[in-house]
Amino acid sequence: MAEYIWGRYPVLEALRSRRRVHRVMVAQGPQDPALTQVLDQARRVGVAVEIVSRRRLDDLSKNANHQGVMALTAPREYAEVEDLLARAEELGQAPLLLVLDAIQDVQNLGSLIRTAEAVGAHGVIIPEHRAAGLTPAVDKTSAGAVEFVPVARVTNITRALDDLKKRGLWCVGLSEDAELTYDKANLTGPIALVVGNEAKGISRLAREHCDLLIKLPMRGHIESLNAAMAGSVALYEIWRQRGWEAPASITPDSITPDSDRDLNADSEEDE
Repeated sequence: MAEYIWGRYPVLEALRSRRRVHRVMVAQGPQDPALTQVLDQARRVGVAVEIVSRRRLDDLSKNANHQGVMALTAPREYAEVEDLLARAEELGQAPLLLVLDAIQDVQNLGSLIRTAEAVGAHGVIIPEHRAAGLTPAVDKTSAGAVEFVPVARVTNITRALDDLKKRGLWCVGLSEDAELTYDKANLTGPIALVVGNEAKGISRLAREHCDLLIKLPMRGHIESLNAAMAGSVALYEIWRQRGWEAPASITPDSITPDSDRDLNADSEEDE
């Protein structure tokens, strides 16, 4: 069954990726450089473009912030955990996986996927139940990064952590109760970074299956950052400790002549 995605970055990145796009729909009216870039990419890859009323886009997106553009695409497919590990092996890199323990807010999920792509993580693992999945809202929040980061869905996070440990990964959990601060930990090897639920943090069972717990030091009055912010800081620390090696997700397939992106001029609507 086909699905709709919306927003300039998500549609553009879907067109740039290997995901099948059936058609692109653009609202009637003037077209700024950002929309023109999306239309040019659609024509470049042979995807039909349909001009429709803005009301039509409002109805299809249920009044989401579609930025005047939507696309009808093939349904998104989840990867297998083995695919994520194979990706690291093919690139000759120590695996870096992001494991999300019951993240429920689509904004947090999209933001974490966006950061995972930015630092070159090899994939994201989410639970099948009681957690946010891949939706158009996640596409939008990730600014299209979900097109380039494989996401695996598992029935049991703790079992997945055990399997990763057997494959040689070091499972590192983010917890405000940890004694070790993130910058003092050795995060250079094969890592599965575990980020917990927005309200409860990492579950007790997931904590027990982590090899190491780390925390972000807090100097102000608030006790913690939200899941997306904390996870992003930790991901960048892992990348820093790895010597800022080239991100795994930057490949010839994901680079196009217009990759300098005029869409940066529309950063307010991107959020």
